[in-house]
Parts: sequence; structure tokens; C-alpha cells
Amino acid sequence: MKCFRVLVVLLLFFAVPSQAEQQDFITLASTTSTMASGLYDKILPKFSESTGIDVHVVAVGTGQALRLARNGDVDALLVHHPPSEQAFVADGYGLRRHRVMYNQFLIVGPENDPAAAETASSLADVFRRVAQTEVPFISRGDNSGTHLVEMSLWRSAGVDPKIGSGIWYMETGSGMGSTLRMSSVMKGYCLTDRGTWLSYRDRTGLSVLFDRPDSSVRNQYSVIVVNPSRHTHIKANLANRFVQWLTNEPGQRAINAVTMDGQRLFIPNADIKK
Repeated sequence: MKCFRVLVVLLLFFAVPSQAEQQDFITLASTTSTMASGLYDKILPKFSESTGIDVHVVAVGTGQALRLARNGDVDALLVHHPPSEQAFVADGYGLRRHRVMYNQFLIVGPENDPAAAETASSLADVFRRVAQTEVPFISRGDNSGTHLVEMSLWRSAGVDPKIGSGIWYMETGSGMGSTLRMSSVMKGYCLTDRGTWLSYRDRTGLSVLFDRPDSSVRNQYSVIVVNPSRHTHIKANLANRFVQWLTNEPGQRAINAVTMDGQRLFIPNADIKK
């Protein structure tokens, strides 16, 4: 019996988390594109070092991130579909929406460019040409911010891609990295963001075929703290410290410093208060 009591005491001793293990943390729902680009590997250690707060990232599509936030499963979210974000705040699920950074959407595809995307006048024109030539187009199909922008571009092009489903239009139901890999295998076209592309381009065998800032769609990212009046367990104070860091000089400088082959993955554009 004595040995048993000693064992229980030892188990309890080792089960008690150390001071380091009790470190404050928040859970952030974010996009697969920000994770796949490698951005968080560069900037989150700087935030944790300066504040003592860890950030646990759940990387999903924007639609799923918003659902997690509505359910109170995360403390904050960093996503990239402004209409959905505005509705989230208007419905009382989130506090103020803060701009953080942006990059551009671009079209990648096979080097021989059978749809002549390089000579298109706009992204919608690229989509129209892809549908007319019925060359493979690989979609995320996951209700992410990128997927929602893609669907709006199909509408602008006057094309319903579902008519080509399983023929030339393929949906991965997955993140940006997986979708780029499938595009490589299928030698197909794909809508992607610059940050993820810069991190994956050497692994795909694809080429950038449409990338014109004057006629492309800006890919705006924003951060929102979940409303603690909806879910009382939300760590709003810690999450607000993350937002303050991210949208002020330390975070904006950290984002600006993340490059690949001399190109910035994201352009910081928060409204910094002087």
C-alpha cells in the first residue's frame, strides 16, 4: 500500500504542469494559405518572445474558420474574405475587424499555356478562356476565401464551372498547397495567392501565367477577436494583445520582413495609430 501511495504522489507530481507549460496562449483560426506560405513560422515566435503568449494556429479554409469562431472554438481568426468577415462582425460574433496585410491573386498553369491566359485582359477573361478550351482547372472547392473569390470570378466570366465537373473542372476540397500539387499532376490551371505560390513554385513545375496588379484581385487579410459576450471563455484580453502587436509597428515590420527570393509574401497595410 505504501508503494502505491508513493506511486500516486509521483504521478501527481509529474502531471502538474511546469510554469513554462502553463504559458498563456490563444487559439487562432486562420487560412491554409498563411500557414502554407511559412508566414507564421517567421512572425509568431517574435510575438511570443515579446509577450510570453503562444499562438496555436488551426489552419482551415475561411468558411471553416468562421464556423469555428461562431461556435466559440477559437479566440480569434485571421482570414481573407471581407464580405464574410463583415457579416460575422455585424451578426455580433466578432469584435472590430482590423486589416493586417494583403497580396495578389494570380493564375498559374502549364508552361505551354493552352488557354492563352498570358494574353487575357483580366482574371475573369482567363476563366472564360479556360472554360472555352476545356483545359483542366483545379479548384480548392472548400469554401475558403480563395474558393469564394474563384466562384465570383466564374460569375464575372459568365461561366458555370459545374457543367465541366469531373471533365475539366476538378475540386480538391483541400488547402492551397494540396491544390497546387494537384494542378501540377493534372497540368492544369489554378487560382492561388502570391504568398503560397512563392513558397511552392519550385515544387510544382507550373508557371505564373497571369499576374498583373492593375487587373488582378487584391487578397486582403484581416484579424478579428471573437466576441466574449457570445462565449465567455474566449481569451479576449490575450487575443487583443495579439491584434495590437500584429497591426502596429512590431507586427507590421515582422510581416514586411518575410520574403522569398527577395519578394515579399505579404504587404502589411494595417491602419497603424501614431
